Amino acid sequence: MQIRLATMADADAIAEIYNREVTEGTATFDMLPRTTAEQAAWMRDHSGAYPCIVAVPDTTDDTTTGDTVLGWACLSPYRTRPAYSTSVEDSIYVHRDHQGRGVGGLLLGNLVALADEHGFHAIFARIADAGAASVTLHAKHDFELIGVEREVGRKFGRWLDVTLMQRLRPA
Repeated sequence: MQIRLATMADADAIAEIYNREVTEGTATFDMLPRTTAEQAAWMRDHSGAYPCIVAVPDTTDDTTTGDTVLGWACLSPYRTRPAYSTSVEDSIYVHRDHQGRGVGGLLLGNLVALADEHGFHAIFARIADAGAASVTLHAKHDFELIGVEREVGRKFGRWLDVTLMQRLRPA
């Protein structure tokens, strides 16, 4: 697997992975799939200090092509007020056909390195619906449990909690 910065050519694959979670899962509280125009705008917002990265197969893998997006991850501003500018929130989505194969760990490791390179002090992870795999993944990358927001979202007719984890940049 290789990790690289996402390009506009990856927009459809990123949207496909994300929109499936919108319509079938609880990893996002979005309720409507992103349109092509919305995805393009989102891609423009995720560059520079707030990058989006993708995991793609090694070109030596005969089962997929080198431009197949196995998963993606990004950094986003944590809050809009200026005092929060040294904090970011992460997002990680792995195509369901490629989960459990180390894609998420590789993406998160690279995302943490990018956050450190950009000088961010804190990275927050907001994990919906007690996603055990995501909690374990973040813990392996030095994120600590901060708390649980109880019943802050409602999707598919049920209340959902959000687990909040945080990683501080090493001194």
